[in-house]
Amino acid sequence: MSKVKENDTVKVHYTGKLVDGRVFDSSLEREPLEVELGKGQLIPGFENGLMDMEVNEKKTIKIEKHEAYGEVNENLFQKVSKSQLPPDLKPEVGMGLVGSNPEGAEQQFRIAKVEADDIILDGNHPLAGQDLVFDLELLEIL
Repeated sequence: MSKVKENDTVKVHYTGKLVDGRVFDSSLEREPLEVELGKGQLIPGFENGLMDMEVNEKKTIKIEKHEAYGEVNENLFQKVSKSQLPPDLKPEVGMGLVGSNPEGAEQQFRIAKVEADDIILDGNHPLAGQDLVFDLELLEIL
């Protein structure tokens, strides 16, 4: 039976959970993930977890934050005046916003804190600073 190796293209079903068991993503109710390994499309821990799996094999892996989305970077927090928001927007903690830099590139933010005149935006990935658990099922090596 062949095993997953670097640069293979695979189809895999997964369920991603936080260490407390809360599910943050799953492919079970949709098409499986099809991805070519070695292209930087997956977090390192997920890709490493697929290595040496055989078709129809199932396993659970734990991915430390440094192999997932890294530590929370305090430099990615910024204070923005509420006056810069659209007038009809009522900012709430956890709300997602999209901003653009002077060059026009878009970046996603989450509102981390709402103050009287300002909001604090967080530009970190929502799963930064978290260890993750994935249930994997390898469906196919293409």
